[in-house]
Amino acid sequence: MNRYPGQFGTLPSQVGVRPDARLSAGFLSQAFTWMFVGLLLTAGIAFVVQSTPRLLDVAQSLFLPAILVEFGVVLGINFLINRISSVVALGLFFVFAAVNGLTMGLIVSMYSSGSVAAAFVSAAGMFGAAAIYGMVTGRSLATMGGYLRMALFGLIIAMLVNIFLGSSLINYAISIIGVLIFVGLTAWDTQRIARGDLAVATGSMEKGAVIGALTLYLDFINLFLFLLRLFGGGNRR
Repeated sequence: MNRYPGQFGTLPSQVGVRPDARLSAGFLSQAFTWMFVGLLLTAGIAFVVQSTPRLLDVAQSLFLPAILVEFGVVLGINFLINRISSVVALGLFFVFAAVNGLTMGLIVSMYSSGSVAAAFVSAAGMFGAAAIYGMVTGRSLATMGGYLRMALFGLIIAMLVNIFLGSSLINYAISIIGVLIFVGLTAWDTQRIARGDLAVATGSMEKGAVIGALTLYLDFINLFLFLLRLFGGGNRR
């Protein structure tokens, strides 16, 4: 399945075609490289923000606008990827990662350092295991990806409803389901990158790498946030 507009022909996974191992490794290495650079940028800005009271005040006042900017940039990259250059797309990805560092700095400041560390280590382990599975499995995960996307939409609705209900039990269930969904999405997205789906969908290996990096980045960040809700439920500052 192709999440992105401007599809260039049939995707490799739809016809059971697998690229050469070296080409597949190239797809993965580019996407993961940009993803890790984006995460480092986010982590660096988040660290500065959460350790600086004045910046925390700024982050709190700009939290909603920052979320809207992030949402807009993600939509912009996805819908304009076939109209902009790979350099512009990569620049927008780094803008997104930087702005997300501001919001993440505020979020992690609400939890103890132990909860943040436990959530990060767990997220890294789960993400790594799911990514490896997506790389090496011979089974197509396309069908699973479709179900996971539907489950994600349902989860978002449940989160919105629980804003009004305020149920701690529902919040706990949402966190567990969120972890499971993003572990599954990590495996699916990794497989799509490895099989060249994103490169074909965007018509460019470089653009496919940017979309892949953004997708994996979002998988990791959301996995971390749901785990943080679980580990830090009773350990907020």
